[in-house]
Amino acid sequence: MAEVSGPGKFSERTDKAVTSANNRLPDAGYGEQADYQDQKSGAKEAQSPGGNVDFASLFGDPGSRVVGLDQPSAQAGVPVTDGAAMGAGAGMEALGLNDQRKVDLEGLTPYLPVLEFMANQPGASWAMRNVVRKVKALQ
Repeated sequence: MAEVSGPGKFSERTDKAVTSANNRLPDAGYGEQADYQDQKSGAKEAQSPGGNVDFASLFGDPGSRVVGLDQPSAQAGVPVTDGAAMGAGAGMEALGLNDQRKVDLEGLTPYLPVLEFMANQPGASWAMRNVVRKVKALQ
């Protein structure tokens, strides 16, 4: 079982055994140890970028691309509600999305005989009957 590190100033690293285990191959065959050491010495070590690298130096200042609420619109003549389901401008159809309800109901069309049978049973819910009505309306 691995050692357990103590608290606070008594703590010490317990992963030293793993680091030293990587220095040599256990049970290496003839010539494998030399090949391993050769490969290990030729591998480049990972380099950190160095210095204080921050988000702005990598990707630019994101604050410079923010448009303030008191600034003029970048799309003059286009209402704020353009693409919304209400208000001025194009509606949801501008997004070019399928009507998901219609797609789902069309998927039920092959099962219409079974759905009708279920809707005609005594005690069938009004919701079941409405599903059948909606699927039939698509035909």
